Amino acid sequence: MPGSPHLDQIDHLVVLMLENRSFDHMLGFLYTDDGNRSQSGAPYEGLTGGESNPDDSGADVTVFRIDPTVAGAYFMPGANPGEGYRATNHQVFGTATPAAGQKPTNNGFVTDFAFALKRHQERHDPVYPGTTTTDIMGCFTPQGLPVLSGLARGYAVCDHWYSSVPTETLPNRAFALAGTSQGHMDDHTHTFTTPSIFGELSRKNVEWSVYGYHAQPLTRGDFPDIAGAAAPHFGQFIDFKQAAAQGTLPAFVFLEPAWSSTGNSQHPNYDVALGEQLIHDVYYALRSGPGWARTLLVLTYDEHGGCYDHVPPPSDAAPPDHSVGEFGFDFTRFGVRVPTVLVSPLIEPGTVFRVPNGSTPLDHTSLLKTVEERWGLDALTARDRNAPGIGAVLTLGQPRDDDPLDGVIVPTSIGVNPARSETSHLEQVHADLVTRRLIPPT
Repeated sequence: MPGSPHLDQIDHLVVLMLENRSFDHMLGFLYTDDGNRSQSGAPYEGLTGGESNPDDSGADVTVFRIDPTVAGAYFMPGANPGEGYRATNHQVFGTATPAAGQKPTNNGFVTDFAFALKRHQERHDPVYPGTTTTDIMGCFTPQGLPVLSGLARGYAVCDHWYSSVPTETLPNRAFALAGTSQGHMDDHTHTFTTPSIFGELSRKNVEWSVYGYHAQPLTRGDFPDIAGAAAPHFGQFIDFKQAAAQGTLPAFVFLEPAWSSTGNSQHPNYDVALGEQLIHDVYYALRSGPGWARTLLVLTYDEHGGCYDHVPPPSDAAPPDHSVGEFGFDFTRFGVRVPTVLVSPLIEPGTVFRVPNGSTPLDHTSLLKTVEERWGLDALTARDRNAPGIGAVLTLGQPRDDDPLDGVIVPTSIGVNPARSETSHLEQVHADLVTRRLIPPT
C-alpha cells in the first residue's frame, strides 16, 4: 500500500454511516457505460449488465437498472431482504450452513429474497405493491442517485470495501468503532463492553463528536467509554451544521441518520431519495465551512442488507480477538461489499481507491486504522492492526476548489412509503437504550 504523504493535512475525519445497501445495488452501474473505467482511466469493479442469479426454478434473473421515474423506484427492492448471518450465507453460498472450505458464488440473492417475501406475506410486513422476487436484482443508476454518484465520480469511490462481518447492523457498527463485536453476530446485543475509538481519542486528548439526526445518537449507549462522556461530545444534525459553519468541528466526527421508517437511513424499504438529501446536506455543510480544505468525509454503509452484489466476499480476515463467535463463526471472513465514497478537496476526481491484489482489503476497520495513523493511537484489536488505512487516497498537495455537485438536483421519490407506519428496528434499539438510561431522551 502506498504511503500517505498528505494525511497530516487532514484535521477533520467525518464519517456518515448509512444502512443496509450493497455496492452493486447503489453504485454498480456508476461506470458501466464507460466500459467500467473512471474518467481518469482507472479500472472499476462494476456491473456489465449481464450478471444474474438463478430463481427457485433455476432460471436466470438478470441484473437491471432501476428507472428513477417509475413510482416506487426509491423504495426498491420493495421489501426488506433477508438480514443476518444465516441469510447472508444463503445469499453468498446458496445455503445457510456452508461446508468448510466452500467457495462463495453470490448466487443466492433471488432465492433468499423469495424466502423473505414469503415471510413478509405471512407476517403482514410492509411490502411495496407489485414487488416480486426479481426486484432484488434491481440496481440504481447514476441518474437515479446523482448525489452519491456525483461525489463518487468527483472524488473517490472504493470498489472493494467490505462490511467487517457477514451479518447485520450492530456487529458491523461495533467493528467500525471498536474493531470487534465481541463474538456477537446479530442485533440482539445492543451494547458492548470493549474499548472504542472514542475512549482512545480521549486518552490522547483528541476531540471527537457523535451526532444523531434529530435525537441523541444511538452510538452514545454502545460502549462504556462513550456512555459516560461529557454532553458536549454529542448532538443532533443541527449542531453538526453549526459546528461545521463555525469551524469548531473536532478531529473525529461520526454521523447517524434518522432511524425511523420515514427517515433518511436508506434502510430497505425506506425512501432512498431522503438519504440522497442527507448526503447532500452533509457535503455542503462541510464544504461551506472554514475547515473544508482540511477535511476528509467518508460515506459508507454498515452492511449490505440482503441487496445484490456480484463480488464474493474475501476470506483471510484477521480475527479481532479471542471472542467465541455466535453461530460458530470464526471472524476470518468479511461481509459483502458496501458502497464507500471518499470526499476531500485533496482527492483527484475519478479516483477508484483500492488496495493491491493479494493484500488485506478495505473494511470498516480501515476507518479505525486511518484515525490511528493520523492521531498516533494504538490499535484496538488485531483486525484494525491488520487493516489498511485510506490516507493514500489524498494525492493532491493543494486543495481543489471545483464542486462536482454543482447543478445537481436532489431526487425526490414517487409513490407511497410502504413502511411509513412501521416502527423501525433501530428505533426500537434506541428506545431500549433510553429505557436503560444509557442515552438520555431527546
